[in-house]
Amino acid sequence: MSHKLHGKKKRIWLLAWQGSVASLDQRLFYADIGNLGQLSVIALPLAHRPLFPGFYMPINVKDPKLLSALSESRKRQAPYAGAFLIKDETGTDPSLASTSETEVIHELKGKELYDRLHEVGTLAQITRIEGEQVILIGHRRLRITEMVSENPLVVKVDHLKDKPYKKDDDVIKATTSEVISTLKDVLKTSTLWRDHVNTYTQHIGDFNCPRLADFGAAICGANKNECQQVLEELDVKNRLRLTLELLKKEMEISKLQASIAKNMEEKISAEQKKYYLNEQLKAIKKELGLETDDKTALSAKFRERLEANKEKCPPHVMQVIEEEFTKLQLLEASSSEFNVTRNYLDWLTALPWGNYSDENFDVHHANTILDEDHYGLSDVKERILEFIAVGKLRGSSQGKIICLSGPPGVGKTSIGRSIARALNRKFYRFSVGGLADVAEIKGHRRTYIGAMPGKMVQCLKNVGTANPLVLIDEIDKLGKGHGGDPASALLELLDPEQNANFLDHYLDVPIDLSKVLFVCTANVIETIPNPLLDRMEVISIAGYITDEKMHIARDYLEKTTREACGIKPEQVEVTDAALLALIENYCRESGVRNLQKQIEKIYRKIALKLVRQGLVPDEPSPIVASVVTTPENSYEKSENGSTGIVVDENLKVDDEAEDSSNKEPSKMPEPEVQISRIPGADNEDLVSQGKVESEKVQEILASKDIAKVIIDESNLSDFVGKPVFHAERIYDITPVGVVMGLAWTAMGGSTLYIETTLEEQGDGKGALHLTGQLGEVMKESAQIAHTVARALFLVKEPDNPFFTNTKLHLHVPAGATPKDGPSAGCTMITSMLSLAMKKHVKKDLAMTGEVTLTGKILPIGGVKEKTIAAKRSGVKTVLFPSANKRDYDELAENVKEGLNVHFVDDYSQIFDIAFSEDEITEK
Repeated sequence: MSHKLHGKKKRIWLLAWQGSVASLDQRLFYADIGNLGQLSVIALPLAHRPLFPGFYMPINVKDPKLLSALSESRKRQAPYAGAFLIKDETGTDPSLASTSETEVIHELKGKELYDRLHEVGTLAQITRIEGEQVILIGHRRLRITEMVSENPLVVKVDHLKDKPYKKDDDVIKATTSEVISTLKDVLKTSTLWRDHVNTYTQHIGDFNCPRLADFGAAICGANKNECQQVLEELDVKNRLRLTLELLKKEMEISKLQASIAKNMEEKISAEQKKYYLNEQLKAIKKELGLETDDKTALSAKFRERLEANKEKCPPHVMQVIEEEFTKLQLLEASSSEFNVTRNYLDWLTALPWGNYSDENFDVHHANTILDEDHYGLSDVKERILEFIAVGKLRGSSQGKIICLSGPPGVGKTSIGRSIARALNRKFYRFSVGGLADVAEIKGHRRTYIGAMPGKMVQCLKNVGTANPLVLIDEIDKLGKGHGGDPASALLELLDPEQNANFLDHYLDVPIDLSKVLFVCTANVIETIPNPLLDRMEVISIAGYITDEKMHIARDYLEKTTREACGIKPEQVEVTDAALLALIENYCRESGVRNLQKQIEKIYRKIALKLVRQGLVPDEPSPIVASVVTTPENSYEKSENGSTGIVVDENLKVDDEAEDSSNKEPSKMPEPEVQISRIPGADNEDLVSQGKVESEKVQEILASKDIAKVIIDESNLSDFVGKPVFHAERIYDITPVGVVMGLAWTAMGGSTLYIETTLEEQGDGKGALHLTGQLGEVMKESAQIAHTVARALFLVKEPDNPFFTNTKLHLHVPAGATPKDGPSAGCTMITSMLSLAMKKHVKKDLAMTGEVTLTGKILPIGGVKEKTIAAKRSGVKTVLFPSANKRDYDELAENVKEGLNVHFVDDYSQIFDIAFSEDEITEK
């Protein structure tokens, strides 16, 4: 039968035979396939690339119904289907095909799938089906004409034939030759493409122009839309041109890839060559004795570093160091263990074994330093001086851990620095706020990559002495994470009984930390774990009153800020009234950090003002003083109406002008002074050959008022804005049902009002309604106060059913601020009784204290802060629990001045004072 078939039909028959076509009827069908009209075929969607005639393609079919239809088709005499490329969705990149897109294509069915198919595809023979994988081989081009059925998708197709072309056409011949030439160049770079050629020629036969175009497009790496364009092109000349473009692009990519590979190879070769030459150079220098090897040099370096403290180094540490030296010599320099040992020796030899700084236990010297650095805080300074005195008698200041507690900005960290300066110890600070990893304190094991010792070992290496002062900041904010509990790890570090043999995980040798002085800081001690707090001596820093803040601002903050801004004292004057207003209305918190920020804000604006007005020369000279003519806008009128000249304050005319406090000013040559015109001065008397004596200049300067910026209460808001705080006192005379209480906050003390009013009355409607964002403890205090007030009122007025028949509404103003604490109990009772009896409480009265159900007054905290808050609000009479008398007596006299304080232990005493008969009853 094969002798009867000729030409094209014969090749198609052979192809079908090699594709394992089973029956004779099928072979006959393919022999006559060119004579068929429209066919109905199952449509198979292709996700990534179109199928070209003569090429195999495996596809995955996940739809069981479609897979079954393909199997049935293969069993019948029509083992073929139509393979069509899927169109891209709008806005997607055709070069990117993800797995998720492939999954979406498998889910397309029926009409939706039909709309997404390209019209032109390939008639594909189903050669094999293995599970979900179907192997196809392309034969000829098809075009979809209409849809026959939806599930599985069956379409009618027309067979497409190439347009007639002339083989002898010069353009086709030239294009074909260029395609072949380009293919040869591309095939040299890839063995996989050469296998494509062998397979194609075995199954299809010799190349002609259409096959050549299809082959080139099929094996190139172009995107699917470009390949589909080649498949749809029936004009052989255009198809060859399109394929040539794709192959040229593929050739450029191959060249670029080869260039990159070559550059990388050259770079690696150069590095290898450099390494090889360096190794040769080291070997030559070693043979000539010009240089020792790395291990010998390292050992010499470490031994030299250790030599200074070798006699003081503990024997057990020296033994470990010698063992590590021996190990270092035996290890190869390229091994990982070598680097671990080198780093370990680096740390061991860098620590100050037995190297102590000489301490200064002079109490007078320490007192002077503390007074220089801090104003007030007499109780804190006294405690520090006691600590130093004990150290002087013992000869060592070990054995105590000081914990400075107080609100932010009161100077806890700077006090620690002052103690270090007073004792002549090195100072090291590290913060443990948020620390959640024990390794930060105890170090990592050396087996880990990037292992490091803990903070304490790093501290000793940095300071270079074994007895520094270590400030552990924010110890109340320790974290607790998956890395362990740092608070427990700090016990070994801080405990005087344990830290003489502190064991760091990295060093793994005991370190003596008994001579280290630890100072901790905390805002609140309640959050410090009890075992840790038990080892500390807490020194409380309550904060500063207004008078102390005034002194601090005047003597410390203002001076430091002025120098930092480069402003001379003669150029600025900040009045006491302005400072007082700044403290009262802007910086009411306990500390002075915010006060410092506001002063810096003022001086920055002053500096800008001076520069804008031309009061600062562009190029100041340290020797020549220039007096320049003052423009109208460069000086201001002083209070007496006179004007001042502008002088370069950075320039030295005479030492006495610079600092009048120097008794023996250093002698310097008489400066050459250049004088310009000065308003109101006789310039002819001043100028003599361009030179005048410095004394005359001083007389002129002294006779004129220097222009200065004056900050007072009236213009303070121009520099720092509107006041942040307003008067806490709302009422001059508190209405019925309103009583002033005293509260402690993290910002210091404050006053607050407890207000009670009648909400509803009726038989048996006695109840209590609370507002003001009160915490659980404060809500319980209100319930206790209600019960105590009812019991006391029943004794005072047995026949008055006020509490039984009245629903009360108790409110604590500033509803946006959360409030909690038991010390408002007595204030709440007084507020309720004031409303019940319709009596005002005593004028200028404030109180604080926790109340029990039996009316007993329990002690409270924050006595100093609450006393300061009472004074700030103009309170004259204050009620404290009797148990707090000792705390009040310890306060400074200037804090207690002007207050009439009563100490009570039962609410009946408060009742007698608050509702004394000499006060005005309801108006």
